[in-house]
Amino acid sequence: MSGSREPVPSGPDWQAQDQIINYSGCGLPSDSNNFTLTVMNRLLLPLVIALLGLLPSVGTGKQLPLPGKSFQVQGQTAFLILPGQNQKQESPIPWVWYAPTLPNLPGKEERWMFQLWLDQGIAIAGIDVGESYGSPAGRKLYNSLHKTLVADHGLAPRACLLGRSRGGLMLYNWASENPDKVACIAGIYPVCNLASWPGLARACGAYGLSADGLGKTLEDHNPIDRLSPLAKAMIPVFHIHGDKDRVVPLEANSGTVAKRYAKLGGTMTLKVIRNQGHNMWTGWFQDQDLVDFVITHATDRQK
Repeated sequence: MSGSREPVPSGPDWQAQDQIINYSGCGLPSDSNNFTLTVMNRLLLPLVIALLGLLPSVGTGKQLPLPGKSFQVQGQTAFLILPGQNQKQESPIPWVWYAPTLPNLPGKEERWMFQLWLDQGIAIAGIDVGESYGSPAGRKLYNSLHKTLVADHGLAPRACLLGRSRGGLMLYNWASENPDKVACIAGIYPVCNLASWPGLARACGAYGLSADGLGKTLEDHNPIDRLSPLAKAMIPVFHIHGDKDRVVPLEANSGTVAKRYAKLGGTMTLKVIRNQGHNMWTGWFQDQDLVDFVITHATDRQK
């Protein structure tokens, strides 16, 4: 993700080690020349590739990190990866709502955690709403996807939201308007503050406003200002974020969410990783704490 490289805003010292900070209202992841072999290779290669998750999914051709299907919702590409017959089966199917869904996302980085969720009977889904930056138009598409997945694909009414980077904007803004449809929220260095990234001048077009106009109504559209409905609904939150993130600074995003959510009586775990920024470090996508958090709440909140 591109973005300005402004310094991390001043704020609390997040300590000099990897740490988990729990916040609650109570306190502050050959080619062969042999004809037979040649024919077999041609028959088996697509199967091998599919098993590796390298073929486009069934449907409109979106590539996914694991076998799944893609389809259209209101003219936008959506995807769904379901647990297999040999994996745990639940009804309705618990699921993770992944964002951002872009032409190259979700990517191979997410394969590890997706597989662990599938093994527990948890599906993964998402929809490409473009660079909507959490706008009302994007939220409307999210409503359509939720309705389609629950009504037509047997997914549970409450989703576990997973926002990676800019995906936090869409998921948080949708969640604040639909807390009854949320089981939990997880984030990998998620954007939670429009003013921090991408900035009002860049985001305003998606809202049909000028930068000044968006600034005047920012509290209606900025995730850090829209946490109250989530706290009232007792939605559990888990973020993992690096203390050297210059693109989506810790303090202006996850740090602010943690402090405000605690004041509102909500419960949040903020896992701060020392000396990591906004990058493709494997630890972001293979964090057992994040995976377990989702598994714990995927079925509990359906009851």
